[in-house]
Amino acid sequence: MKYIYSLLLFIIFLSFSCQRTNLNQEVSENTDSLKINPNRIVNTIGETLIPKAKKAVSEWKEYRNVDEFMLKYYNISNMEALNYAKELSGLVQLMKDSIRIEEIKGLNTMARFNVLHNETLRLADMATIPSISSDEVKEEVGKIIEIYSSLNSKINTIYKAEELQNSLEVDTENPNNVIDASEFQERKNLYEREPLLRKKPKRVEKQTPIKTETPIKTETPFKERPQRKLVPSKKTKG
Repeated sequence: MKYIYSLLLFIIFLSFSCQRTNLNQEVSENTDSLKINPNRIVNTIGETLIPKAKKAVSEWKEYRNVDEFMLKYYNISNMEALNYAKELSGLVQLMKDSIRIEEIKGLNTMARFNVLHNETLRLADMATIPSISSDEVKEEVGKIIEIYSSLNSKINTIYKAEELQNSLEVDTENPNNVIDASEFQERKNLYEREPLLRKKPKRVEKQTPIKTETPIKTETPFKERPQRKLVPSKKTKG
């Protein structure tokens, strides 16, 4: 019986070791699959639009198409980046030619649209070059993502400046144009309901003028007149 128990324990131990080995192999395979493929181009997501800017472009279909398509390029293989390049350049062209929002038609913003379109065209040209290297493709994809982030940053700056301008009473572009009468009255009522603490002016005590004593006129001492000497008159001869 002892031999039977020993044999059973040995079989159980052997089966447990085999299961553990299989488990370790599965874990190692999963770990290897999590490693970044050197043939893929991975970039972090750049700047996105703030809520006010996103609301302004919500009806701009061409921008939304580019924004959705750009998500592919944050984690993409070299071959996919080249294959999608022509479609990306076409979407950027449509976006650049369909700007309807007056706030972003400035020269600085349009320059960013043009640079982005030129870089996407360059990536599309790379797809026709058989000797192109993976490093060159990776570098160009990085440029496109960086320029697209710069474009979003410029749009955000425009709407942040607009928010700041609206919060001021005076228009920063036309300083002589003040707020309208209704808004002025509303702010005035708010000011009257919640008055600011004002510093009380310091009380200035009146200084009583110092009385100066008038000098007492002293009478000049009386000077006695010199007495005349009586000279005896000479008698006239008769």
